[in-house]
Amino acid sequence: MKYIKDYKEGDRVFDIYLCKHKQSAVTKNGKPYENVILQDRTGTLDAKVWEPNSAGIGEFSTLDYIEVYGEVNNFQGALQVNVKRIRLCKEGEYDPADYLPVSRKDIEGMYSELLGFIDSIKNKYLKLLLEDLFKKDEIFIKEFKKSSAAKTVHHGFVGGLLEHTLSVVKLCDFYCTSYPLLNRDLLLSAAICHDIGKTKEISAFPENDYTDEGQFLGHIIIGCEMVGEKIRNIEGFPKVLANELKHCILSHHGELEFGSPKKPAIMEAVALTFADNTDAKMQTFTEILNGAAQAGWLGYNRLFESNLIATKVE
Repeated sequence: MKYIKDYKEGDRVFDIYLCKHKQSAVTKNGKPYENVILQDRTGTLDAKVWEPNSAGIGEFSTLDYIEVYGEVNNFQGALQVNVKRIRLCKEGEYDPADYLPVSRKDIEGMYSELLGFIDSIKNKYLKLLLEDLFKKDEIFIKEFKKSSAAKTVHHGFVGGLLEHTLSVVKLCDFYCTSYPLLNRDLLLSAAICHDIGKTKEISAFPENDYTDEGQFLGHIIIGCEMVGEKIRNIEGFPKVLANELKHCILSHHGELEFGSPKKPAIMEAVALTFADNTDAKMQTFTEILNGAAQAGWLGYNRLFESNLIATKVE
């Protein structure tokens, strides 16, 4: 099969892809069409079905595997497929492993590196907490390795949560070398745990969508509860330390309007906020550039509140 990452403007599409999303819409002139997002393990690609009622467009739904025929166009700096025909595929025509986006980095290698940071923690209570989660809890470990860090914005792929977490931990470790007042054990523990709630907030692939628990509570509250549950099983865990760790998790989005129940009140919480935001923004920009059809202006981006430009397209 031809992977999504290999398509260029003007290419013909004639292959099987996962329909990640399907939504009916209407043009300004009242003509019905369908927005479709195609997915394989290398990424996603927007598609438009301008003639949804034509004979060549078969019945299909979100999360179906479909054979698509069409042409790749350039729309406002991003690739888009003009779909001419769609056929619903049957089991045996495709390998599901080809359609799950996966981190380009080695998942087991990243996890071993994360365990190395856990081994470097000196505080016995924090170390017991981290070991309980990341060395002993087999169900959590399996979910953590496979989880994405977001539905769409950044690290939205298998292993994305692990990749994001490790990057945040590395940034926090660097901060500790520049700002000696930081409590390294607390900051790194908070960095390692800050997004663990996403294992329950977002469902596994191929759905990769918000769960009921995620909709009601969100990953910040869920993660704080998960940490609190583990802490209650560790005899003598200092109350102040537990509150500091929970506070870092609760405030790591930095602002109330960004979903944090609390704003940072300690130095470690401030450092975690900046590390989390830095990695999220850099990865988001990376994914935008990787999806750009060519160098040049890409249009206004709501996240960055700016008209972005691709000066280098990989």
